[in-house]
Amino acid sequence: MSQDEKKDRAATFAARAVELVQSGRAEDGSRALREAASLAPDSPEVKAAFLKIQSEESIHTLQKLCGKFVLEQDEQAGKQALDYLDRSGEVPGNIAKECLELVLQEGKPELKALRDEIVAGLLRESIAAKTTLAQRLLDNTTTAFLQIYGIGDRSANSIAELVLTSSAWSDESKREKCEIGAFQLFLAKLLEVGHESDGRALKGIARLLAADAERLHSIIDEETFDAILCSLDYRQPNEVKSQATLAAAKYIELSGAQGQEYVCRFILSRITKGHSEDLVLAFSAAAAAFPIMPTQAATLFLIEGFVPSLLPLLEKKLNAVKVEQAALNMLSAACIDNSCRTAIKKHCIQWLQRVLNTGKDDRPGLAAVILAKVLDPTMPARDTGGKDGSDSNSVDNLVPIFKKLLVAPGEANKQSSIEGLAYASIQPAVKEALADDRLFLDRLTDLLKVSQTKPTTVFGALTVIEHVTGYLPTLSEEQKKMNQLKSYANANASKTTDTPNPLEEDAAVSRRCKAVVDAGVVITFVAIASNLSPASTAIVIKIMLSLSRTPSLRGTIAQQGGARFLLLRYTAIAGTTDTDKHARHTAAHALARILISVDPALVFPSSGSPPLTSTIRPILSLLTDFQSDIFDGPLNLLPTFEALLALTNLASTPSGEATEVIIRQALPTVEDLLLSNNTMVQRAATELVCNLVASPSGIEVFADGSPAADRRLHILLALADIEDARTRKAAGGALATLVGFEGAVKGMLKRERGVEILLGLCADEDDEIVHRGLFCVGNLLAMKGSVGEEAKRRVKDGDGERALRNVANGAGNKMIRDLAQEVLRDLGR
Repeated sequence: MSQDEKKDRAATFAARAVELVQSGRAEDGSRALREAASLAPDSPEVKAAFLKIQSEESIHTLQKLCGKFVLEQDEQAGKQALDYLDRSGEVPGNIAKECLELVLQEGKPELKALRDEIVAGLLRESIAAKTTLAQRLLDNTTTAFLQIYGIGDRSANSIAELVLTSSAWSDESKREKCEIGAFQLFLAKLLEVGHESDGRALKGIARLLAADAERLHSIIDEETFDAILCSLDYRQPNEVKSQATLAAAKYIELSGAQGQEYVCRFILSRITKGHSEDLVLAFSAAAAAFPIMPTQAATLFLIEGFVPSLLPLLEKKLNAVKVEQAALNMLSAACIDNSCRTAIKKHCIQWLQRVLNTGKDDRPGLAAVILAKVLDPTMPARDTGGKDGSDSNSVDNLVPIFKKLLVAPGEANKQSSIEGLAYASIQPAVKEALADDRLFLDRLTDLLKVSQTKPTTVFGALTVIEHVTGYLPTLSEEQKKMNQLKSYANANASKTTDTPNPLEEDAAVSRRCKAVVDAGVVITFVAIASNLSPASTAIVIKIMLSLSRTPSLRGTIAQQGGARFLLLRYTAIAGTTDTDKHARHTAAHALARILISVDPALVFPSSGSPPLTSTIRPILSLLTDFQSDIFDGPLNLLPTFEALLALTNLASTPSGEATEVIIRQALPTVEDLLLSNNTMVQRAATELVCNLVASPSGIEVFADGSPAADRRLHILLALADIEDARTRKAAGGALATLVGFEGAVKGMLKRERGVEILLGLCADEDDEIVHRGLFCVGNLLAMKGSVGEEAKRRVKDGDGERALRNVANGAGNKMIRDLAQEVLRDLGR
């Protein structure tokens, strides 16, 4: 390359270096300048570029980008400034202050959204930017508020956050003054014509009320509260309605009777006016009032003549679709109250069925949901000739409609489908019908996958699955007797029965669970796990407990990722509320059930994550959870029993790591459970010990000669002499291993009946127990030294020869006869 070419190339690199530095890419600019200097270090262009960059580098990158964005209206520079704020975190105070002052200047309307994000970013990342805006608010609250509010939603939200941030203010009284001023201005903006629908003011009002309602709620008068209630209009965007609901709920909570009176006056005054728009606002406010103030809303709804007069009013507004939609929303919300449901059922059934048959858009689906809420789910189906059975007086005939709505276009139809099915699926016949419809189950799981960002839809769909897979609670004998007494005391006792619906029996529920598992619901749960709300997570865990109740399904559940899912959910639930504790307990129980029936090493391989041993902590929690005061009602030892079975399976894994963890973390608890009054729990604990003593650590805790080891050995000997055959068998198996060690033999010989109990095993009616007893005696006789001599003497003194000879001559199993003869020979040596 010639010198001239090098100079030209160096000049190009130098010019590029200046551009890169000015755009905020200092590192790339330095690299380009080094390349230019290597080509022509004496070039005037290179030297000029170097001096230019030196002067540029004295200006902060963010300051240059904001200056270029504001002064040159450069959109790219604005995006780079926003990216810098997102990536670089805290900005030097003086720089942040200057950048905020720059960006607050008016610019092109099309760049307003970007300007909004930069202002919010500066106020988020820099305390200096916050103090700058705080001073502006102090100097002139209204002017500063209006300037920031007018930029956009994010900037307006920053005002609410700023007046709640004490660190941005030199004096708390100044902060409180500006907080009140900002709240008043948010309320004023809500009252402005043209601002009632953008939600910006409502966000500020809701945020400030949520944080400091005690101070602020008294500022709201009936006029401003009316404006908030108007924003509950069902036609408003969901974001606006949700903010209005939050603000209204918080105000009513603090203002008490006054807020409730405002709501009632708002609704009644607009119904009295009778105009379509007024009715929409009244019904929308009533629908929102039921969750917030259910008692007062129900009282208003049940005012004499209100519900009967509702239908003529709606008939009068026959062509007012918006009024009908608002009324349906109100009726649906009113179903939260039993008396309201009764009133709706008495006066509105025919109208609802007409809407169901002839309505359009979202209304038929909503009418079907209301019918599902008010109709008696136990009433048998009786088709009166309506289309799809929609004129029926039974919930059953609404199910096909809900299924169609599930695949109908529009989010509202899907929501109506899920809500209706959540109510209808309480009925056993509906549960069975849904489980038998594989296409429906496939569509339901698909809906869960595509609705992960819609918590209401997900929760409703999971509720349907919970109903389909739920088992009836297992009643104690005492509870069964109480139910019988209640039945006898009932005036209509002759019409009642204690016999459960056959579709609610365990076999029927198990079939439904199989259909749900076959539809891949566990795979879906695993796929959507990270997006589940705490409430949805609790339902999923409960469903998993039901699914895992059937042993034949546990392998499939594990293959689909269910065991790992449960372990991760257990770990992720970190709260300390009773709800959190219940969810963890349920997750641990479902995990234990799965690990009873599968090879744990296949589900949690040594090369995978999480490790197999991480399953032990949740399962161990089941051994003591029944003692917690969060579990009401009669003692339920089923989780403890199934946890012991799972631990027994874990203790059989080849690596031995699980056994070591169980011994280290749970031995005292297992020892207590060996003495349980419950035969099943005692048996399971003994079987676990039988597996634990297969490891060196397990042998040590029973045979190290310590008083604790002697005590445990004494318990095992006692268990080998109780009535339950399976417990005797497990205890005999553990003893057969232990008496091969001198420490255990010494401990056993300390017990007066130790040898007698072992010989008693040899005389058992169960061949497996006899086999274990013979091994125990054989190991005793094989012991060397003085301990062996003492053991042999005790066997002979206990008439062991006769006992062994009876087995050798009378056992039907040749293997047992041969073993008895071998032990006899050892005794005679």
